[in-house]
Amino acid sequence: VRGCPSMRILKQYLLTFTLAFGAVMAIAIFIVQQAVPVTADSAPVQIILDAGHGGEDGGASTASGVPESQINLEVALRMEDLFALVGQPVQMVRREDVSIYSAGAQTLSQKKVSDLKNRVEMINDTQNALLISIHQNTYTDSKYHGAQVFYAATADSEALGTHLQAQLAAFLDPANLRKAKEASKSIYLMQNIQCTGVLVECGFLSNPQEAAKLQEESYQKQLSAVLVGGVAAYLEGKSEESEV
Repeated sequence: VRGCPSMRILKQYLLTFTLAFGAVMAIAIFIVQQAVPVTADSAPVQIILDAGHGGEDGGASTASGVPESQINLEVALRMEDLFALVGQPVQMVRREDVSIYSAGAQTLSQKKVSDLKNRVEMINDTQNALLISIHQNTYTDSKYHGAQVFYAATADSEALGTHLQAQLAAFLDPANLRKAKEASKSIYLMQNIQCTGVLVECGFLSNPQEAAKLQEESYQKQLSAVLVGGVAAYLEGKSEESEV
């Protein structure tokens, strides 16, 4: 196992971007044990990565006009690449700057509604899904900053959300005192999925310093590595529980 090329590559990847030892070991354990929890019917967990917004719906934007959808996609694609390094397949909601609305939706409002409904349908049609939805925050006051995780009211979502929030603080931004919270009723995706799922607001585009950082390749790699490490550690913990 120690000579496994994927393990060496992953360790180098994480260390290059100065992540803490705990994040490295979380994914290393995942590789070594190949520990993906299974349900009673022995079907493995299917990780779904959702890059929020897309196409005509750019979401929030930076002061210079960079849309949230573009940053969301960059982070989600980097997470997909990192999962691939450890041989863990994921399902992507989108890999391009597109909205996934159905034919017949004409106005922007109709397209947004159709897009969300199609995302929910795709997720709920996936057996034993685990959803990570990537977004960026914004606020009228530019002083606010920091990543925050919102979780669905479904089984294990709070545990996953709390764990990821702790990982983000420990390995990415120790000054971030935000807490994971249950998603509000206004977040359609989180209110309508049936699986374990979280929505990660990676930072505030309304904060100039954080917006600049979120567009940097190096920071996106650090962020994606922390999130993948957090998911891996969560899955490894669930696997240990199932063996007890």
